[in-house]
Amino acid sequence: MRLSIDGEWFVDEAGRKVLLRGVNLSGSSKIPTRPNGATHLKTDFHDHTEVSFVGRPFPLEEANEHLRRIKHWGFNAIRFLTTWEAIEHAGPGNYDLEYLDYVEEVLKIIDSFGLHVIIDPHQDVWSRMCGGDGAPGWTFEVVGIDFTKFDETGAATLMQHRYDPNDPKAFGPLSWSQNRVAFASCTMWTLFFGGEKFAQSCTVSGTSAQTFLQEHFTNSLVQLARRVRDFDCVLGFEPINEPNQGWIGSLVDGSDSDLGEVLGHAYTPIDAMLTASGHSREIPFREVKRLGIKETRRDLINPNRVSVWINESKDIWRNEGVWTIDRNEVPQILRNEHFTGTDFYQDHLSPFLFSYAKSIRDVFPEAIIFVQAPFEPILKGQVKEFEVPPNSVHAPHWFDVATMGMKRFMGRASYDIMKGTTVIGGGKIRKMFVEQQKALKLFTKKITGETPTVIGEINLCFDLDKKKAYEEFQKNPEGAWKTHIQALNTYYQSLDKNLLHAFHWNYTPDNDNTWGDQWNLEDFSIFSKDQRTNPAHIDSGGRALQGFCRPRFLHLAGTPHFMDFDLKGGSFHVEFEGAPTISAPTTLYIPKVQFPSGFTIDTINTEVEYDSENQLLLVSPVSEGVCSVIVRRKGQLHVELEEDELDDD
Repeated sequence: MRLSIDGEWFVDEAGRKVLLRGVNLSGSSKIPTRPNGATHLKTDFHDHTEVSFVGRPFPLEEANEHLRRIKHWGFNAIRFLTTWEAIEHAGPGNYDLEYLDYVEEVLKIIDSFGLHVIIDPHQDVWSRMCGGDGAPGWTFEVVGIDFTKFDETGAATLMQHRYDPNDPKAFGPLSWSQNRVAFASCTMWTLFFGGEKFAQSCTVSGTSAQTFLQEHFTNSLVQLARRVRDFDCVLGFEPINEPNQGWIGSLVDGSDSDLGEVLGHAYTPIDAMLTASGHSREIPFREVKRLGIKETRRDLINPNRVSVWINESKDIWRNEGVWTIDRNEVPQILRNEHFTGTDFYQDHLSPFLFSYAKSIRDVFPEAIIFVQAPFEPILKGQVKEFEVPPNSVHAPHWFDVATMGMKRFMGRASYDIMKGTTVIGGGKIRKMFVEQQKALKLFTKKITGETPTVIGEINLCFDLDKKKAYEEFQKNPEGAWKTHIQALNTYYQSLDKNLLHAFHWNYTPDNDNTWGDQWNLEDFSIFSKDQRTNPAHIDSGGRALQGFCRPRFLHLAGTPHFMDFDLKGGSFHVEFEGAPTISAPTTLYIPKVQFPSGFTIDTINTEVEYDSENQLLLVSPVSEGVCSVIVRRKGQLHVELEEDELDDD
């Protein structure tokens, strides 16, 4: 079942092109099971070396239930989340063998379902201890930083400290994202990718912080690669989710920083360094206002003048001569261009990718490496070409940034991050999405050539409109997801037009309506315990099924021309150049949720057979040439749809 790469497609052993449409598993894999690491629970992380991630994404006894549902919904692949912390939380070189045993057992079960797997070493803003997930707590300690001081100094904003159910503004949706420009995350990423150049005074065990951190991160994933290398379902590894450049490439005074899209406190590098070092600073706070993000106030950060440095003489950036205190006790920048002079992607990310790929392939030679750069810089033209290892695939993310930021579906008015303009009209917005995803596909050719483009994350938050759907679900389960279905239909139409591989973010087995995916108020899961009203029914617990559970080709014996699904009209059309020399059939996923009363089939140059149990239409070319299959819904689909959102302008 292991796939190979042929141009922009994955190809199976029969020679069929495979379209990967998968799901991320899972959102709560970012946090420990023991003790419960859900971010709404207060903690000072004193037990960070003793945690366990065994049971993420689910207990083994629940695996069959969830994987059966995932496959029933038409997904043929899984982006499997793990974290560096899950493997190496106990200390440098001390691996959690129980967790590795557990992951190995989960992969065995996934393999038995015939699902393809990409291993994702996930992270957000470096670590749980600074408001995200990923790296172990000891990574701060080895470079002299006390993470227990982060909240007090503004070095990071944590839900575990800030959340107040009586004050939605104390820690709201996407509050965690402000940590991208805060001290803790920026310092650690700068050390990880650029410590040898920008922090030569910081060494760990006789080597640079960069070498120490990269080697331990990579070696932790090598432990996992050894466990999964013999599973044909595992296609390969991502190096790291959403790599962050920290301060690399930035001026210390922030005069070249784009803080216009930062939610929450918008730190310049010098602001972040000084507040973390025990200085009080007034920092602007930014919030969503209408279609933009505006500064709404300024806050005094670190009024008690606390320092994050375990030993203040070990302040890395002061020791590097980036800043100092003058004779009047006033902080001064000494080297404003300290972090400039290199290209992050070519000079820092690329060498790491090659080193990581070599280490993984030393134990797993067939592993494909799924590389990514943040999608917004790509769309804005801020990322130049950079070298990647052979047998790599470009795996960027794509989000509807306006809908995610506003927490309501922006189907009539949106924001184009490529052009920096407002877009009005449903048809123009849909065209914008197609163009954005096409741009990501074009960038693939720049860095990996003619290889697949895999959208590693595409999502929709389900707590839109102040969780209106959850209240409506109690009265009208079918109509509750109208808005979500419309949004997802728009996103998936764009994927289909570009014939893109994609992984939906996400499927979280322990999602609930109160805490969402259990992490920082995010609520993206297409499954929730709180919508599971009939455990005996496989679809129960699903959210907005008609939006993502859509007809598509899974395997194609030939070369695809196009694929299109009209949700409102109930017709699915796929056209391809048939390859009669391939004996295995083309398989089309035809979900009953879209065709509840059955369907009719019109074909050109093909023979078809329907496998009702697996919801598959098996298609075989009669001869060489163009093949066409049109599947039309019988009867009506019982879901409310708004005309002006679905019709073209």
